[in-house]
Amino acid sequence: SRPDLVRQTLEKARRDGVLATVEAVQNRLGQPMALGYSSAGTVLEVGMEVAGLQPGDRVACAGGGYATHAEIVAVPKNLVVKLPDTVDFESAAFTTLGAIALQGIRLAEVELGEVVAVIGLGLLGQLTVQMLKAAGCIVAGTDPQPDRVALALRLGADVATVSPDELQALVAARSSGHGADAVLITADTPSSQPVELAGRVARDKGRVVAVGAVGLQIPRKIYYEKELDFRVSRSYGPGRYDSSYEEQGHDYPYAYVRWTEQRNMEAFVQLLSAG
Repeated sequence: SRPDLVRQTLEKARRDGVLATVEAVQNRLGQPMALGYSSAGTVLEVGMEVAGLQPGDRVACAGGGYATHAEIVAVPKNLVVKLPDTVDFESAAFTTLGAIALQGIRLAEVELGEVVAVIGLGLLGQLTVQMLKAAGCIVAGTDPQPDRVALALRLGADVATVSPDELQALVAARSSGHGADAVLITADTPSSQPVELAGRVARDKGRVVAVGAVGLQIPRKIYYEKELDFRVSRSYGPGRYDSSYEEQGHDYPYAYVRWTEQRNMEAFVQLLSAG
């Protein structure tokens, strides 16, 4: 789940040897770790190279090891976004999760009027449903928990069900029998059943995006016969797991990377501000 730490481990093994690396990893795993990766608060101080922020600004912060559940945190500049006065701290604390959901939607390349299915209606799923509706999509959702299905319907889903088989029927009814243009998997399970369900629900040449941590045993027959496009979303956007971006503050050129981690966070905050 942490490709950046895997790379560091491999580099250390090449440099210092396997035994020294194993010992270092075991020591690291045995240390307590600060909880949290998404927070909001007021700026106390800014570093010399930080532009656009000043003490007193209200901000949302992201990043494991940075935006922890603490009274005072130190966060790199590319993992901080300024908050409009209309966004309260409690809502802004969801910015990291919102950016993760938004990045999945971007990878799905959805368009106005498309039918999109969301598998898994936890936090990520509920945020995904609302943003898809804001984008003008017809949204179908499923989750084994009835209360999550009911919440998704209250938050704007066109149809939602606890039954995978019924999801397929609901999507077919909304798409004239063609299937979903895109399917976003926001579930959290080691099982590959969500991937299989996504294949059944999607239309020919549809797009499937795995946002949540799910099993990735892709059933060849389903995906081959429909020639589906399967994509894995890497957290909350370009820049994730790149230390030069996240830790050293080197941004990507706006013209070439329109939606980075930070710019996805900004977009989600703007959606919060607009209600």
